[in-house]
Amino acid sequence: MMLLKVITFKSLSKSSQWIGGKMKGEAIDELQGIHAITETQREITRLCIQCGLLLLQHGAESMLVEQLTCRLGIALGADQVDSAISSNSLVLTTIIEGHCLTSTRRIIDRGINMHVVTEVQHAVILVEHHLLDRKQLEKKLSSIKPLRYPRWIMVLMVALSCACFSKLNGGGWDGSLVTLIASGCAMYIRQVLTSRQMNPLINFCITAFVATSVSGLLLKLPFFAPTASISMAASVLLLVPGFPLINAVADMFKGHVNTGLARWMMASLLTLATCIGVVIAMAIWGLREWA
Repeated sequence: MMLLKVITFKSLSKSSQWIGGKMKGEAIDELQGIHAITETQREITRLCIQCGLLLLQHGAESMLVEQLTCRLGIALGADQVDSAISSNSLVLTTIIEGHCLTSTRRIIDRGINMHVVTEVQHAVILVEHHLLDRKQLEKKLSSIKPLRYPRWIMVLMVALSCACFSKLNGGGWDGSLVTLIASGCAMYIRQVLTSRQMNPLINFCITAFVATSVSGLLLKLPFFAPTASISMAASVLLLVPGFPLINAVADMFKGHVNTGLARWMMASLLTLATCIGVVIAMAIWGLREWA
């Protein structure tokens, strides 16, 4: 009888050990699977939010950012991608097999550059067509740099465009020459201040002051006495915040009201800073032609 009890006890012990070992193995396998999913999801989330940051930092509208991050996440293997965009931050969540992972990043304005936006769009399309994997995409996103034209080309093109605007609005060739000189000087000052990371509002105010001062003082010379005053207005044309205003309207029209209002307010402040610079120049030099 005692022998039977011992044999039964040993059998039960072996059975419990086998069951416990099997459950432990299954638990380990499950944990390894969850860990693999988590690592993959973390990488997908990082790539998606990097894509969104590049777009927002260089002037893309909110709807485009939302669409591209969602398309990229799904192409990389996510079940769902949700994002929340504000004026200075991006929150993005990926869902894979019921597991949610959320990441938040702060947006730092890098200036409007459509070359970066186009390159990011191209990278997303390549991923959708399975021409890039996660590692290759990470390298491509890291290699995207803003396209910068030489300073002299920017100054020349902006000066010519403002001069053409003056000529088209009845400024004459002499008025176009005044606008060419004033807007060229203003654009050079603007680029110098931008390279030194000057606050955009102060930058616009100083640039408007320089443009109005140069054009107004040139109009006081005897040679430019009969010149139309439109040349003064045309010289600050380079400070019109057209792209932020377009993006603001597009965001509000497509449902991103908070971001649209923030962009609209920033564009309005830039316009106000420009007006302040113009008024200061007119007050200091006694310029009344524009008034």
